[in-house]
Amino acid sequence: MPTEYWRSPETIDRLNRLERPGFAVEFLRRNPDYRRDFVRTQRQIARASVDAETAQVGLARRWGLRFRP
Repeated sequence: MPTEYWRSPETIDRLNRLERPGFAVEFLRRNPDYRRDFVRTQRQIARASVDAETAQVGLARRWGLRFRP
């Protein structure tokens, strides 16, 4: 869902039905600092200036993320 529609009644209804992990994803997705950090991390991986796993672990630590195996 595009971030510009986050205040629509439909979006608010959908967000109200999310469990905590889903809500956290939506919160981060709308956070400009997280979005910049995510893009920066992806660029580092694409340039091979950092190992992909190392970069993803760093992103996860900075933002308190946990990924299921």
